[in-house]
Amino acid sequence: MLVENLASRPDLLEPALGLGDVGAEFAHHDRIATLTRARRLARRWPECFLVLLDGDEPVARAASVPLVFPDVDRTELPDHGWDGAVLWAIEDVLDERLPTALVALDVQVVRPRRGKGIAGEALLALREVARARGLSRMVVPVRPTGKPDYPRLSMPGYVALRREDGLPEDAWLRTHERLGARFVKIAPFAMTVTGTVGQWRSWTGRSFVDGPNVVSGGLAPVLVSLEQDLGVYVEPNVWYEHPLS
Repeated sequence: MLVENLASRPDLLEPALGLGDVGAEFAHHDRIATLTRARRLARRWPECFLVLLDGDEPVARAASVPLVFPDVDRTELPDHGWDGAVLWAIEDVLDERLPTALVALDVQVVRPRRGKGIAGEALLALREVARARGLSRMVVPVRPTGKPDYPRLSMPGYVALRREDGLPEDAWLRTHERLGARFVKIAPFAMTVTGTVGQWRSWTGRSFVDGPNVVSGGLAPVLVSLEQDLGVYVEPNVWYEHPLS
């Protein structure tokens, strides 16, 4: 598998974007996520945006952002997970701070090639990016791929689900641990999406009742108040740290 970055191969941007997205429609309405659409990441940090090729065919992309961690005001990874990392990265750009860590935000594999180990190769390639840039850490706010099957189970309860060999039941968490990554903490507020009840109907194609509502693709229920015409989705993720030595 050949690995290229968009700094050296800008021609791969459109094919990489064409690989598709993982996640339900409502996930695209997280206001923090709009800051780092794939095209923006590719423009600002092209050397941290990788494309994996099988021959001449793009089969995966891996996006990451550099930032400062740890620091005096950043002693722990953010409880806001993905959103928190994005805000840190943007703060550091605005403040012109030299990064010390790499955060892997997004790994996408073209659908026919999923489940064949390519995502693991992408993570290993991101480790090389961190090493090449002289960064000391690589961390990932992992979105477990099997969690939508257990939307009412807490994230700590889900992470505790293990196979007989001790590895996680979740395939994506299992990939990280097989590569030597260690669990750091739960990110309880990794992504937040708010909208009117009408917006949630348009995003999900379903009706809602007061209280928790399970939606397709959700890692947790959407909390709805019909009286206030409001739906709030707060998604937990899981922080892992990958070894760079």
